[in-house]
Amino acid sequence: MLEIPGRQVQSLLSEGKNGGEAIDDKHFRSHGARVAPIEVIGSVFNPSGEKGPISRLSKEGGRGLSPRSKDQQPSDMELMKERFSKLLLGEDMSGGGKGVSSALALSNAITNLAASVFGEQRKLEPMSPDRKARWRKEIDWLLSVTDYIVEFVPSQQKSKDGTNMEIMVTQQRRDLLMNIPALRKLDAMLLDCLDNFRDQNEFWYVSNDADESEKGNQREDKWWLPKVKVPQDGLSDVSRKWLKFQKDSVNQVLKASMAINAQILSEMEIPENYIESLPKNGRSSLGDLVYKSITVEYFNPVEFLSNMDLSTEHKVLDLKNRIEASIVIWKRKMHHKDGKSSWGSGISMEKRELFEERAETILLMLKQRFPGLPQSALDISKIQYNRDVGHAILESYSRVLESLANTVVSRIEDVLYADTGSHSPNPTEDSARGNTAETPTSMTLSDFMGWNLDKGDAEMKKNSPTGNLDNSLKDDYEKMSKPPKLVVTDKKFSYIDKIEALAGLSPMRI
Repeated sequence: MLEIPGRQVQSLLSEGKNGGEAIDDKHFRSHGARVAPIEVIGSVFNPSGEKGPISRLSKEGGRGLSPRSKDQQPSDMELMKERFSKLLLGEDMSGGGKGVSSALALSNAITNLAASVFGEQRKLEPMSPDRKARWRKEIDWLLSVTDYIVEFVPSQQKSKDGTNMEIMVTQQRRDLLMNIPALRKLDAMLLDCLDNFRDQNEFWYVSNDADESEKGNQREDKWWLPKVKVPQDGLSDVSRKWLKFQKDSVNQVLKASMAINAQILSEMEIPENYIESLPKNGRSSLGDLVYKSITVEYFNPVEFLSNMDLSTEHKVLDLKNRIEASIVIWKRKMHHKDGKSSWGSGISMEKRELFEERAETILLMLKQRFPGLPQSALDISKIQYNRDVGHAILESYSRVLESLANTVVSRIEDVLYADTGSHSPNPTEDSARGNTAETPTSMTLSDFMGWNLDKGDAEMKKNSPTGNLDNSLKDDYEKMSKPPKLVVTDKKFSYIDKIEALAGLSPMRI
């Protein structure tokens, strides 16, 4: 909230006195109110005499806000007023109507709440009761908006004479009705997973400035995190298997969050200013090298990525941006194939559809290989210009859960890395080998997609749906460690279908 320093307020209110004209108290009081003697301009006289003058802008004076004492905690009502006031103002505290849309304000509120509550999650430990209570309370406030986003659906009503007639009633919008409970379930599972580390005693953390003898094994690219320390003989077999089970469980939450987030982003409209910034053809967007690699007769996505320079996050994000731009271009050209448009081209629609499918496959692989990758230019543009409040809430909620799940998986991997380092002088190779060989329930993306690199088989596979999300996630990850059943099919898959199948979930259509 905007706070005005007391000296400035007093100076403004004293202007009449210093200028020669007395301030008429009727300007500050309602008609008929008792006028008390004014000793200090800008304050109200307190007849009790127990306290000093009370500022007109203070809580006790009945106007505005005053600085809160350090030991005084704001009430839930005050916090709620603050949160929803910012939403109504569109984050424009001046009140000049220059704020962002309601959808973007809600998206930013959920993102900022998650950042302030979860932070970087530097250790595998339960959340403090205060932080957990704050998260659950404030996310409930923000999600309560979805209770009032409704649509008309037909319903049967029985009249007094016993006849049935069809009427239209309101219910929560279908996409929210399906996905909000699913995201709440994923949220609860993540917090429960962190709670599971409450009583563990086989690994601990030491600060970076500890003695060299006390420091544990840590990856060089995570130098700012506390070092993980394990016993000299490493973790016990029971703890190691339990950690890998927790990792597989959180991985399922990660993939489910990714599936919902990707679905919502695909439903959002592409802003016109993003389209206007695109080149006229896919070759210009991708560049000659990438374009030729995608449009070859025999395409191998694994070989394609191995030939790309993905050494830095910036280069990976740049490749993702170029591929997404080319997909948008190809889709628009297919849409305008019958009309006269500058987006038209001599390439057949079948080939363009094939190129688009290959590009989406590459995007999926990048998403799986780099789960912590920043948002692409297309995603940022969609979120910024989106006006659908329901989509904004679903996208931001799934995104923060995806980020938290990815962080938890990374912290578990840090512990497994430290455990591997206690047995081998080269933990990097052994850790990578252990993650693939010792965890039979883990599936690589190539296994899921059906790319048999030894035989050159490019056949697609997909798990058969066995129920809704709640059924697949019930009983505290009972079935999470089992790989999804794969069956051969000739059906073409969309980007969302592949993510949902990889997550072992039934399709979540909106």
